[in-house]
Amino acid sequence: MYNLLKGKRGIIFGALNSQSIAWKVAERAHEEGAEFVLTNAPIALRMGELNELAQKTGSQVIAADATSIQDLENLVEKSMEILGGKIDFVLHSIGMSVNVRKGKHYTDPNYDFTTKGWDISAVSFHKTMNVLYNKEAMSEWGSIVALTYMAAQRVFPDYNDMADNKAYLESIARSFGYFFGRDYKVRVNTISQSPTPTTAGSGVKGFDGFIEYAEKMSPLGNATALECADYTITMFSDLTKKVTLQNLFHDGGFSNMGVSDPVMDKFE
Repeated sequence: MYNLLKGKRGIIFGALNSQSIAWKVAERAHEEGAEFVLTNAPIALRMGELNELAQKTGSQVIAADATSIQDLENLVEKSMEILGGKIDFVLHSIGMSVNVRKGKHYTDPNYDFTTKGWDISAVSFHKTMNVLYNKEAMSEWGSIVALTYMAAQRVFPDYNDMADNKAYLESIARSFGYFFGRDYKVRVNTISQSPTPTTAGSGVKGFDGFIEYAEKMSPLGNATALECADYTITMFSDLTKKVTLQNLFHDGGFSNMGVSDPVMDKFE
């Protein structure tokens, strides 16, 4: 490997199992020389296999509800103790729609479910940066990345209220990213990934059909979870020190396509 993250310390949110992009990011960060803490909600820790990843990467696991300021404060303080200093990189890979899970259509949601999903998927990013900012926990030229999807900009009917959540997430990255850059020389970006067969992604109605469509639309094909991890590692490295406030499309070119020959062939 390239030792891109040698000597760097991080916090990785959201790894659940080996399909998770966050899981792949952790594996790649370890290969590139980083030390980090792994975190997820207590219920996700019971459901997932995070201890296996921790053992593999020599990491510690700290349970934290990312919607709780108290939990986040505990997470950040303990992470700095464990890692022996300020944090160089953070990955926010958290998203959940209760309306999707409960089969509620976008035109007839349960608004309590909407609020819960909004809090988990987007406001948690603001809360995380709030704690990092106010505790001055990030190193100068550190990097914070959140994972998103282009339904924040375009209509994907079955993505439901997760589209709204992602749009809010991206706005938070820009707005908080300004203050983090101005005050601490920390960069904040979002990566808009191809549809990826993770546990969360696979829960979206019609996912299999859509992933095939995206593959045919994208001149380079869909980006895999591992390829997304590689891109994220570059965003954590010192090679991208002046990239901030960006929503970075990592989707094989899908986001700039109108139509492709393979898709047109279906209609001719």
